[in-house]
Formats: sequence, structure tokens, C-alpha cells
Amino acid sequence: MQADETGKRELAKAERRSRIVHAARDLIRETGDTNLSMRMIAKRADVSLATPYNLFGSKHAVVLAVFEDERDFAERFSRLKAANAIERLFDAHALATSYFTDDPDFYRPLWRALLDAQGGNETGLATPERLEQNREAWHMLLEAAQQEGLLDSAVPADLLERTLSFFANGVMLSWAMGVLPTRDLRPSSALGYAMVLRGAATEQGRDILTAHIESFQTMLRRSNEPAKGRRRVSLST
Repeated sequence: MQADETGKRELAKAERRSRIVHAARDLIRETGDTNLSMRMIAKRADVSLATPYNLFGSKHAVVLAVFEDERDFAERFSRLKAANAIERLFDAHALATSYFTDDPDFYRPLWRALLDAQGGNETGLATPERLEQNREAWHMLLEAAQQEGLLDSAVPADLLERTLSFFANGVMLSWAMGVLPTRDLRPSSALGYAMVLRGAATEQGRDILTAHIESFQTMLRRSNEPAKGRRRVSLST
């Protein structure tokens, strides 16, 4: 009997937690702001004001839970099939950016919080654990490309990962601040990845990356062709 009661309490707690996460996600999408009040979240989730504090501890933890709740990347990536390690890398990139392009109103404010450089902001999401997980995932993809003879193993994989990360953060910042249109997010960042990697590629890898560069350039060119009722966007942004 006691085990049944414990199980019921845990299920009720999980249900309240899910309601709070979904309430915060809806509020972020509606307001475009991650700096939500616990009172707003509790009211939307139809729980007492104390419940979010009891289950999460802080607004930061609630917003981070929202960010994590949206990520099923590992499961989706495991189902992707690619001919080689470079293709897997660009498949991973396409999958990652699809979250942002499919729901920009939700992810823009999250990325503004993620890229907050002030450090004292309670909603900052760039935790050491998240950064390390991201670094390790991309490091493994780059090492696989080296093992397949597509990237020069003389170029350290951690150096390549850092370079790609610096570039990606710049692109994401431009997008999060509304400078880069959502339609150009994937091809712009992927084009930069391909150019960086081509500098460290073997002859075989360069052929693959050159094809990707041409493809992403074509995508951007078509995206920015003058169209009726649409302002032309400079590729430099």
C-alpha cells in the first residue's frame, strides 16, 4: 500500500512538473522573453505559487527545463543514415538548426538567453554541462571524419570544434537578434562550416565539401533573389 501511495505521489509530481514546463514554454513563445515571473508560470500551469519553487527551485531551472524538454536530438540523430562522416556532420547540423527554423518565435528568446554574456542574468542557459556535451558530440563527428580519411588528422579535432563553435555562435547571435532571416539560418551557418572544414580536408574530403559549398551558396542566392513584396537581404548579414 505504501509503495502505491509513493508511486501516486511521484506521478502527480511529474504531472505538475510537465504542466509547469509547458506553461513556461507557451509564455516564452507568446512574450518572446525568458525572464518570466514565477507567478505568471504558476497561474498558467494552474498550480500554487510555491509549486514551481518546490519542484525546480528557481526561474533559471524552469527555463533550462523548457530548453531540455524541447531536445530529442540524440534519438532523432540516431535514426539518420549518411554515406560518410562529413555527411553525418551536415546531417547533424541540419537537424540541430531545424529546431530553430521550425519554431523561431520560441527559440529566438531562448538563444538570446543562451548567448547572454553578462553572466549575472538568472536566465542564462550556457551551463558548463551543456557546453561540454555539445563539444564532445561535435568532437566525435570530426574525429570520425579524420578516421575515414576525409579530414587531415594533423589538424587537432578540438581546434576544429572550437572554430566551428565560434562561427556558429556568431551566426546564432545574428539570427537571435533578428539580423539574419530564419530562411537563411541553416545555409549561412552550414556554408561557414563547409569553408572551415575544407581548409582542413584531404583531397577526398575537399571534393565532398566543395559540393556542399556550391549547394549552400545556391540556396542563399535563391533565398535572396528579389521577389515581389519581399525586401532583398544582403548576403553579408
